Amino acid sequence: MRPSSERTPPSADALLQAGIAAQQNDDPQGASRFYGVVLTMDPRNKAAWYNLGVIAHQDGRTADARRAYEKALKIDPAFPSALYNEALLLKSSDPDLAMGLLERAVGADPQAATAHLELGDLWVRKHRDREAAEEFRSAVAADPALLSQVPESFRDSLRPAPAPSPAGSPR
Repeated sequence: MRPSSERTPPSADALLQAGIAAQQNDDPQGASRFYGVVLTMDPRNKAAWYNLGVIAHQDGRTADARRAYEKALKIDPAFPSALYNEALLLKSSDPDLAMGLLERAVGADPQAATAHLELGDLWVRKHRDREAAEEFRSAVAADPALLSQVPESFRDSLRPAPAPSPAGSPR
């Protein structure tokens, strides 16, 4: 048995979990410190980079957020959450780049409902209603609760048709 003065240092995974806990407890500064230590131990930890991006994004530091998301995406180019969040950062300033990121996100995770919803919104802005309807349909198929966020002009086409009553059944 080791004496208490020879404790094993925490692993990068344990520190990552501590950072996530701090972030969930509304301590972004503490979380950032944990993520910084994780990245000192493992510079290719995509989750630490991603979470630093989330913190910067929430603080309105878009350039820092984008850099952090980009670092996560260099490690894993198909990381859906980083693709989605970076797309949200760019949606207003560079909608075409945002669209490409969202398309990569749904390619990596076809059930990424909110990514489909955001893609649909970008297609609406380009006046491409057919493509928008396809994305909204995919969003609602993956998460029916998103129907209320679909523009009203597209909702009727997304509602499931009423099931026909069985032949000969009384009404």
